[in-house]
Amino acid sequence: MNDSRILIVDDEKGIQDIVSQALKRRGYETLVASDGDTALDLAFASRPDLIILDLMLPRMDGWEVCRRLKSNKETATIPIIMLTARRGEMDVVEGLELGADDYMKKPFSLAELVARVGVLQRRNQTSQEMRQITNKELALDLESQSVTLREKTLDLSPTEFRILELLTRRFGKTVSRDELLGKIWNLYGGDTRTLDVHISRLRRKIDDEKRPVLEIQTLRSRGYRIVWED
Repeated sequence: MNDSRILIVDDEKGIQDIVSQALKRRGYETLVASDGDTALDLAFASRPDLIILDLMLPRMDGWEVCRRLKSNKETATIPIIMLTARRGEMDVVEGLELGADDYMKKPFSLAELVARVGVLQRRNQTSQEMRQITNKELALDLESQSVTLREKTLDLSPTEFRILELLTRRFGKTVSRDELLGKIWNLYGGDTRTLDVHISRLRRKIDDEKRPVLEIQTLRSRGYRIVWED
């Protein structure tokens, strides 16, 4: 069972019903739309985890729906499986070039469609996890290089972000001074004053005087580690 939400876009009610029932049996929540305009409205309002999109739709065809979704940063990462009753290869190619993640030709195997939904869901979840690092109330977005602590955005320099990223990737474990110097400044040994200054600044910025405290600990002659302290 899972709590993922799937938007089914098809103007044939029979297809809406059988696909929706099959997905619900697997634990998915489903939404349905019968035309392109409604599909866009639902996609932006509910942010589904995946969209099953027929190409031949009234009011706005599936190609245009896909183009608009993939060109908007708020919906660009939502996986799309296109459905087409047309035989032409160029229809499929055009859909994939617009950003669709997969396609199936009608009539399709219901079991295969549900399986492909699962594959795309797992792939997208892995991709999202690679773009973010989270630990309790700390979240790092690697794409935008932004950090939030207890839902408050921290103002970090690029170097401070990189230090925090390296420490958070091994949360609770020691990261050596040599590793930090090597990966951030390409320095190995020698003067570490620059690292000390950045660590000091970073400590001040993550100290929001709330508990549990997010703390960067110094382990003498070994390095640093980041932990939650009560």
